[in-house]
Amino acid sequence: MTENKDEKNQILIAVVQAQDAEPAHNALAELGLSVTRLPSVGGFLGRRNATLLIGLPQDRQADAVETLNQNCRQRVEYIAVPLESAPLPLPAPTPITVGGATILSIEVEHFEEF
Repeated sequence: MTENKDEKNQILIAVVQAQDAEPAHNALAELGLSVTRLPSVGGFLGRRNATLLIGLPQDRQADAVETLNQNCRQRVEYIAVPLESAPLPLPAPTPITVGGATILSIEVEHFEEF
């Protein structure tokens, strides 16, 4: 059993688009960070995402966030939205910005490895 009480550790939870998940995961692993990848789905558009769980010491957070910033980009996509004043429900392409990364940081008080 390994226990770490001296350093402040944290978990970053990063939700990224599916096409950015592999490059982001590889770049974080190259930094020597522990990364777990979970498949997920976005609620608004129903698109595939990946949720990355990144365990790291607090002093490495800036490196991890910068790596995610470099590997997860925003994109403009178009969705079909019906026109309200049209006699027939004709969809109009509407641009929306998707992508990037949504990052949550959680401080870890205690953890154990078996």
